[in-house]
Amino acid sequence: MDPDGIEDALDLARDRSQYQGVYVYQPKPGKASSERPTKRRKVSSIGNGGKQSDAHCFLPLLNGEETAECVQLRYDAYKQLWSEQEDKIQKILEDVDAGVLTDVLSFVRNTSPQTCNGCIPTALVTVGSNVSSLSRLLSRLNDQLTTSGEGGVVVLESGDAPNLKTCLKNIIRAAVTNTEGNDGYQKFLTDRNGPRLLGYDLDLLYDYVQRRGTKKLVLALRDSEAFDPGLLTDLLSLFKSWLDRIPFTVLLGISTSVELFEGRLPRSCVSMLQGKHFEVQEAGNCVDRIYESLQAEPNAKMWLGRNVTSTLFERASDYFLTPEAFSRMVKYTYMSHLFANPLSAFLEGSTPPAMSQGRFCEAIRNLPSFRMFCEDLVESGGGQEVPALLENDEHLFEQALKHFEAGQQNMRRIFQAVRLIHACLQHTQGAKKTSFSDLSVHALSGDLSESPIVDDMLAIVRTLNSYKLAEMLKTLPMDMLDQTPLGEVQAELKNLHEEYSQFGPLGSEYSINSSVVKTTVVQQRIQLSRDKADLPEQDIEYTQLLDRLISALQGYFTETLIPPQDLFLNEAFLFDLRNPVKETFAPRPRFAIERAMTSPFDYLFSSPDASGARISAKQPATAILYQLYLESGALVNVHDLWQAFYTVFENDQGKKCDDRIVMTLFYGALSDLKSFGIVKNSRKKADHLAKVAWMGL
Repeated sequence: MDPDGIEDALDLARDRSQYQGVYVYQPKPGKASSERPTKRRKVSSIGNGGKQSDAHCFLPLLNGEETAECVQLRYDAYKQLWSEQEDKIQKILEDVDAGVLTDVLSFVRNTSPQTCNGCIPTALVTVGSNVSSLSRLLSRLNDQLTTSGEGGVVVLESGDAPNLKTCLKNIIRAAVTNTEGNDGYQKFLTDRNGPRLLGYDLDLLYDYVQRRGTKKLVLALRDSEAFDPGLLTDLLSLFKSWLDRIPFTVLLGISTSVELFEGRLPRSCVSMLQGKHFEVQEAGNCVDRIYESLQAEPNAKMWLGRNVTSTLFERASDYFLTPEAFSRMVKYTYMSHLFANPLSAFLEGSTPPAMSQGRFCEAIRNLPSFRMFCEDLVESGGGQEVPALLENDEHLFEQALKHFEAGQQNMRRIFQAVRLIHACLQHTQGAKKTSFSDLSVHALSGDLSESPIVDDMLAIVRTLNSYKLAEMLKTLPMDMLDQTPLGEVQAELKNLHEEYSQFGPLGSEYSINSSVVKTTVVQQRIQLSRDKADLPEQDIEYTQLLDRLISALQGYFTETLIPPQDLFLNEAFLFDLRNPVKETFAPRPRFAIERAMTSPFDYLFSSPDASGARISAKQPATAILYQLYLESGALVNVHDLWQAFYTVFENDQGKKCDDRIVMTLFYGALSDLKSFGIVKNSRKKADHLAKVAWMGL
């Protein structure tokens, strides 16, 4: 071989070695080749009925001393709670999509090329940040059309259309497999009479439409803005030429605006389209409705705390968070609470005798809310009950059950008050409305009753006339009127309207119209003063009614909106640990990698070196090399790095140290550092490595 060829081969091998890991194969001594392997016993898991696997989904807590009954209770509570919440979420999503689905379905059924002046019927759907809503809309639209036998929906992504032939082939395949399946598509290609057509020939789609009697074939471009404009123009031009044989309707998903989308298309392409614009509800409204359904339901058993709520909505505002993604985050919080909290077994409802004994009651006594509860008993004169709570497990468990149910009822009342404030704010605030989640954060912090939001709302309610007040009360739910002072106020207001029906809307002394300006001349100077006008009898009675209403609301909010952290056993029904959610949905992978390589025994089950040395041969090779790498400058001499690496093993193993094994570990660790993007080959010096990343940055 010529010298140039040798150099090329060496260079190629050198380049490949940068990304190759190094492994040492040491086969274990096994049986002879003539000896038959031991027959493995087949274990069937069918007979367990799935109960055994469910029991091992959650691990025993309380240092492993939690009973199997309590573990099963936590798992059953998780399945029951989340199945109920998932059903609520699905109903909300269906309700959100119902309006636009009805409009789009009506458009598809009632339009044709004749009604669109020979153009392609086109539905422009603006989704904004709620990207996932279009997938749900297309799926339900396809179900409606296929169930009625009218046709179907073909969904096309920009990645499915690199060129016109591939695009047509994917459209034909998707249209046939939508009703016939993959086997039916293959049979459709082979069983048809006449010459065999190519996969992108629209005659295939025409034959399929004739066989099925399809009346509407919707072609949905989910990310239409990502399509090449030239390809889109050719595709639509081809569809227009086939409109007399194939009933095409085009649905274009748009994330920006119709004007921007139309501006990037050629005029020849725009002239072929005629249709209607539809707008999908924003994701923020769906997220707020989902959160309200989870927290404010009358039969709710578990709630998300202030820290978790703030984290969830911070991510919802910082990112394009879809309702499905928000639901997955909430599901993770439910799982975290019921997986890692032994007291969450209360949420299941049943209480086996094992819960009232042993470590479970000891866990209750270690709660911060238990200490606060005992301090409140001592301050209120009930200190004689504290020794019984500390020594008698049966008495403690009985009190815990009673206060657990009372705490859940208090949480339901808190969110009922939040719903009341939110409903009143819809009538008293301007264009910018306070969301339910913002009110919930204040309520979970315990400062909503004294917040400026409530003060401003009550001040505006004072100025409402009787008609506007009655209109506001009518919009409130009936259960809220029955369980709050508003029900009596509504009845009294109705009697006032019947008694003074001839006077129209009644005003109060707090309204602007009830004040008059008086002019006084003092020492040849005119002084203006504002004073209250003399009110008629009906307005005086209405003012007294308003005073009773405001006083009742203030008392109701002060009594109901208490800090949830003050409730005994709130740790069982209120999940407020921010770190599990924040670390999972906003992870810091670089910090985790650096910590794993600088302190590997934080993650490993092995115990660290007893000598206390920072770098030890008992650590993984990658961790050793990384810590040596940290001690060097911007350029690292590979030979010096190897000598330091070898010294670590030589000090630990002495003469038993095998150079070849250590060299293999060195190259493997160096390959790991390169794959992490921490080091690279230096262009200045061939035998040096250059640092790419510094710790902590």
